[in-house]
Amino acid sequence: MTDARADFLAAAGAAERLLGHPEVAGAWRRPSALAQWSVGGLAGHLAYQVLCVPEALAAAAPAEETVGLLDHYARVAWIGAAPEAEINVRIREGSEAFAAAGPAALHRRVAGAVADLTTALATAAGDRPARLPFWGPWSLTLDDLLATRTMELAVHADDLAVSVGVPTPGLPPQTADSVAGLLVRLAVRRHGWVGVLRALSRAERAPGSIAAF
Repeated sequence: MTDARADFLAAAGAAERLLGHPEVAGAWRRPSALAQWSVGGLAGHLAYQVLCVPEALAAAAPAEETVGLLDHYARVAWIGAAPEAEINVRIREGSEAFAAAGPAALHRRVAGAVADLTTALATAAGDRPARLPFWGPWSLTLDDLLATRTMELAVHADDLAVSVGVPTPGLPPQTADSVAGLLVRLAVRRHGWVGVLRALSRAERAPGSIAAF
């Protein structure tokens, strides 16, 4: 199994355990730490990062071009979009729909998917093209798609944990390094190398932000 698949399964397992936390169920209808998101909607969005992978594996091989990881992020519509933008409204509504059956049902779906993916990803080709339906007309390799989901799982697990007042799930060092590496690459793409260099090494010259998004 490649590192991308091991990283994804580690992040997916951490998210599954968080989704089963009683504090998540207890706060389901409350506002989350993210503006315009409920805790349930945020949980649905976190769950989707796992549940979309079996669908991608089951789909026919995409005919669209396969692009690199940073090219993918240069094309997505949600980066820089306002919360009221159509793409973000669609993401929130889809996440709320995922959560509609309630916390226990969502947790069961994710737990089942993680168990199935542990087997399915062991034999899947990491260089096969794969895509998600809301993307534009392009694909990624499966390993790159998993890298995007691993990062999303780490970020939104933190969002959900903060929203309900529980510790953010830990990740294995290799997985944490993979997530940090992708976020640094995206931060360099957005802010330039010098800004990221200074933020990480020279507090007196650091820019105000090197946020990846």
